[in-house]
Amino acid sequence: MASSLSRDQYVYMAKLAEQAERYEEMVEYMEKLVKESTPASELSVEERNLLSVAYKNVIGSLRAAWRIVSSIEQKEEGRKNEEHVTLVKEYRSKVESELSEVCAGILRLLDSNLVPSANSGESKVFYLKMKGDYHRYMAEFKVGDERKAAAEETMLAYKAAQDIALADLSPTHPIRLGLALNFSVFYYEILNSSEKACAMAKQAFEEAIAELDTLGEESYKDSTLIMQLLRDNLTLWTSDMQSEWWLNWVNLCSLLIRLMHLLNWSRLMRHKDWNIVRLEGRWA
Repeated sequence: MASSLSRDQYVYMAKLAEQAERYEEMVEYMEKLVKESTPASELSVEERNLLSVAYKNVIGSLRAAWRIVSSIEQKEEGRKNEEHVTLVKEYRSKVESELSEVCAGILRLLDSNLVPSANSGESKVFYLKMKGDYHRYMAEFKVGDERKAAAEETMLAYKAAQDIALADLSPTHPIRLGLALNFSVFYYEILNSSEKACAMAKQAFEEAIAELDTLGEESYKDSTLIMQLLRDNLTLWTSDMQSEWWLNWVNLCSLLIRLMHLLNWSRLMRHKDWNIVRLEGRWA
């Protein structure tokens, strides 16, 4: 295969690698496309989604591995098996090195190519959110000053994305909702600020509900899915609260989402080819 492909060929090969679940190669194809195309020109929506999916799958596998190894490490420490603890710590360090490498790779691309190439408010929010996401992933496993620095970079990126989203994107826009989802997870998991996390998720949900009439058919599925994730997180985060008001609010959210699906079911059944933005999980 030629060392340099056309833009369309890179897209095709990235899709092929995705179908084969060879996500490291998918990353390689999209990295080459980005470096050869940007910042002189902007990625298409399809291209940026492919880039996001490629990195998300690679980093997702490593994050899952880190959680498993960290859990085993805690169990071995509880058993006071020093030999095993030493081995597990070394293995965790190996996984963390790979995590750092992947995060550093996409963050370099974002700073040097992707953010500078962004012309629309939508693409700026997309890339700044992505920048915040990968700094957040670093904060998940870093310690001490490195964790503090990663958290600060996460906050800066999310806040910059939020400022643009509030000005340029509607409350029902899936990228704005996805930003609110991940920003609230950052407050809950990294900053341990459950009240701020709940307030942010609740505000995003309520603002989207208030403007449902602006929700287009092309983004209906994506937006309502993220709204459900916001609702689910609120349910989880407030499960230990004794406030009847909170529980009533969460129940109302559930009813509203069910009503939305009932009202739009026939319309959705006529439109089965959605341009789906790959979304992060509830714990993004």
